[in-house]
Amino acid sequence: MSSPVHADRLARLRAALAARGLDGFVIPISDEHMSEYVGDYAQRMAWLTGFGGSAGTAAVLPERAAVFVDGRYTVQVRDQVDGALFDYVGVPQSSVAEWLGAHVSAGQKVGYDPWLHGIDWARALEQALAAKGAQLVAVDSNPVDAAWEDQPAPSDAVVTVHDTSLAGQSAVEKRAIIADWLKAKGLDTTVMTALDSVAWAFNIRGSDVTHTPVGLAFALLHADATADLFIAPGKITDAVRTHLGNSVRVHDRAAFEPALAALAGKKVAVDPDRAVAAIFTALDQAGAGIARHRDPAVLPKAIKNAVELDGTRAAHVRDGVAVARFLKWMEDVAPQGGLDELGAAAKLKAFREESGALVDLSFDTISAAGPNGALPHYKVDETTNRAIETGTLYLVDSGGQYADGTTDITRTIAIGRPTAEMRRRFTQVLKGHIALAMARFPTGTRGSQLDILARQYLWADGVDYAHGTGHGVGAYLAVHEGPQRIAKPAGGQAGTEEPLHAGMILSNEPGYYKAGHFGIRIENLVIVVPQCIDGAEEEMLGFETITFAPIARDLIDGALLSAVEADWIDAYHADVLAKLAPAMDAATGEWLAAACAPVERGSAALAA
Repeated sequence: MSSPVHADRLARLRAALAARGLDGFVIPISDEHMSEYVGDYAQRMAWLTGFGGSAGTAAVLPERAAVFVDGRYTVQVRDQVDGALFDYVGVPQSSVAEWLGAHVSAGQKVGYDPWLHGIDWARALEQALAAKGAQLVAVDSNPVDAAWEDQPAPSDAVVTVHDTSLAGQSAVEKRAIIADWLKAKGLDTTVMTALDSVAWAFNIRGSDVTHTPVGLAFALLHADATADLFIAPGKITDAVRTHLGNSVRVHDRAAFEPALAALAGKKVAVDPDRAVAAIFTALDQAGAGIARHRDPAVLPKAIKNAVELDGTRAAHVRDGVAVARFLKWMEDVAPQGGLDELGAAAKLKAFREESGALVDLSFDTISAAGPNGALPHYKVDETTNRAIETGTLYLVDSGGQYADGTTDITRTIAIGRPTAEMRRRFTQVLKGHIALAMARFPTGTRGSQLDILARQYLWADGVDYAHGTGHGVGAYLAVHEGPQRIAKPAGGQAGTEEPLHAGMILSNEPGYYKAGHFGIRIENLVIVVPQCIDGAEEEMLGFETITFAPIARDLIDGALLSAVEADWIDAYHADVLAKLAPAMDAATGEWLAAACAPVERGSAALAA
């Protein structure tokens, strides 16, 4: 592909760098909070390169540039980014530091924005460049912003109160837990930068990041249980101010950096995985004692209380009704022709909106037809929009934000009659999904120890998928939430070595992707729950599945199923029918009953 627009933007950035005496610059998908999903104002890599994924980095030198993405985006980056302008570099096979080290010259200066990168990343790159006689330079202002003439402003939307009836715990109680943690560690203050942590600790929500209900804010939480919240003044209403109470001092967001300088002599906890390099620099220059600790909100936020879990269960039933209605509509409409990916995604959103409870989608719907389904994190737009054609598979990964919970579900359906290969791969994915759903495991088990359960049947055929099997999910917060994760232990994936705790929510989403042909993924959300096992000698955990929508029976090859697996599918579909049917009209209820009928088994499946 050729992209004159991005060629011009790259030239403008290089001119801006030259004007500042810089030879290079590194551009991540990140913001001042090191968020996974960022506001429009922070989409600098997308503006520069055209890449629409949620994870990646670009590096620019005078004569060469590169984009760095992981295995989820191997195909997508080639579709969206001009290879004549940027090298394609896969991570973790290579890194920004290695690429720059190979292409930088002695005496060159490479810039970075210290408000967008972690401190350990900056120090590692500094060392790599120094080994080549080059220098890493922290910039005072981002040169991409200087070149980006129509850059959007940060959102000015107000934040709202997340009521205790939904949160299950008051903000005062949450901050008291953090204060006790600080005192136990002998610390005075913790710097809280992650937007979902701030939202959780103060029981507030916002709309500053698309599909993630957070507000742009920093916070300092202290051992005396008081706190300082740094947020644009116009975002705080009287109701929010009353909710925050006298123990929270509210400041302009611009006052955050000066407040760090005022922590001289204090012992301050900072999370190096969530706080940017500029924060470490400011505290160090102030003379504060920096203690590296994980954000103390991360684990309690991940372990949902009973109110949050009940709310999430209710949200999933509500969401399941919308998804089931959509699946029936697809079965009726798609074979007629004339439907495309954007039209299908819009219809699914409309079904969700009919509940009257949808606040937002939880991420951009992955509405992927045929070969687009082979891109695990495909994002449809006007240029990629594909017709949904008979004889193909259609993959839809979607979710909703409701005040009582966050949903995330993937279903794959056949448009017309599926091939034997499609059915075999779908059934292998389903078998892995079932194996994980049925797992029982001792307390202390990590996600990396469970990941093989979902991959084993694909591995038996010499195939795999290049993404994790499960991510954490928030309670009316981020659809991707740490610290827990189910994935391979290799590759430096954060969270795979985090023990799973009762109350955590995760996805269960194995898949298979045949490049240029089709993609398959089956995703439900699960809650980690205690297991009562007669005669057990250890405390055991398992999963409660909370997503309810039919799994495509015409894609299941019953001859490949064990009796236990077939029983699981039938029991799951019985739950789907029981939970969703009361909200269905007669015609949709009749369709749902057929979609949830017992699966064909053994010889009957072979005959079918």
